[in-house]
Amino acid sequence: MKDDGILGTIALQFFILAFFAFGGANAVVPEIHRQAVDVFGWLDNRTFADLMTIAQVAPGPNVMLVTLVGYHVAGIAGAGVATLAMCGPTAMLASVLARIWDRFRDRPWRMVVQAGFVPVSVGLVTASALVFLQLTAQSLMAVAITLATASVALFTSVSPLWLFAAAVIAGLVGLV
Repeated sequence: MKDDGILGTIALQFFILAFFAFGGANAVVPEIHRQAVDVFGWLDNRTFADLMTIAQVAPGPNVMLVTLVGYHVAGIAGAGVATLAMCGPTAMLASVLARIWDRFRDRPWRMVVQAGFVPVSVGLVTASALVFLQLTAQSLMAVAITLATASVALFTSVSPLWLFAAAVIAGLVGLV
């Protein structure tokens, strides 16, 4: 692939992925990883994990990963193209579908369809978490910190900010 077609390639890939992002951008992280690392070779695993971490820790939507991948591949133009391709068409489609969907709010089949999307979304987001775990499992300590963080987040009401602070300290003292 030539560099002069990179923006078109970015646009096409993220445009397609946008329509599979049930549950948000995190639902398609495994496919973003596959495309960016394995298919196109735009990033290596470490860089993808770093971009994913930045997208998760920074304030704002999780779709920021798309912007960061686009930026890494093709600078500011890549960031803009990736973000617009991922968000623009699906935002317009969601707007139209929301109006139509609202007309059927009292229909029994609507509840069935909505209930069917829940396990799909949960499965896609879980797959994303597993890909991220594989990318960051560089040591036994990293895996332990990841599992401890997931457990605390799932089973307690402790603020995630404390988990981030603990991870920073672990990194600063050389545990990871």
